[in-house]
Amino acid sequence: MVPWLEPGAPFPDTRHALTDPDGLLAAGADLSPETLLRAYSSGIFPWYDADYQPILWWSPAPRCVIHPDRLHVSRSLARHLRRTAFTVTLDRDFEQVMRLCAAPRNDGAGTWISEEMVAAYVRLHELGYAHSVEIRQDGQIAGAVYGIKLGGVFFGESMVSPRRNGSKMALVALRALAPTLNIRLIDAQVENPHLMRLGAELIDRPTFEGLLDTLVPAAPAAEQWPGTEWEPSLVLAP
Repeated sequence: MVPWLEPGAPFPDTRHALTDPDGLLAAGADLSPETLLRAYSSGIFPWYDADYQPILWWSPAPRCVIHPDRLHVSRSLARHLRRTAFTVTLDRDFEQVMRLCAAPRNDGAGTWISEEMVAAYVRLHELGYAHSVEIRQDGQIAGAVYGIKLGGVFFGESMVSPRRNGSKMALVALRALAPTLNIRLIDAQVENPHLMRLGAELIDRPTFEGLLDTLVPAAPAAEQWPGTEWEPSLVLAP
């Protein structure tokens, strides 16, 4: 049986997460900044359908992660990057990125990002913990990824491709900016073929939580990401 959490209550030990469905740990609590920061620091994230479910908290194992320096750029993607006019921005339109991610897609993904989730993560963005990477073409968002940044870990939440290869371009930009932003690990949460082709890998729970212990401080600092607009040469750099 999944434990019910009152707001402010501690999360159960992640080793108690269910295996069916994989990673379900608890229900209840709230989406306050304090709760979300405690959850992410322990490798726990909310994922639920607001229309008929309470807030559900997950900690799947194995964990899907990306080491920025191991992100794979295929020949076709490299060719697309060379031939496409675009710029990269950070935190320019965080809420818009979330809403693009929340919009219904052909595969049915994205609708789990409710208004409650948008409000909670926009608040974290205002506090300096949630961030977005945007790819722009003709002044419009062509691709983006958003997530939570704590210490050396970027906990990826969702990405979107309004134009061809947009989300892949955003991940390549995140790789290029990882040294500047002190990102040493990208948490992709759950595997899918798209991420695995980009170089994601699966690690067991002890290894993942050991990385969190090393990379996420007890009191992660808020961050203001650079307001610079970068040209394609940033992404094309070796």
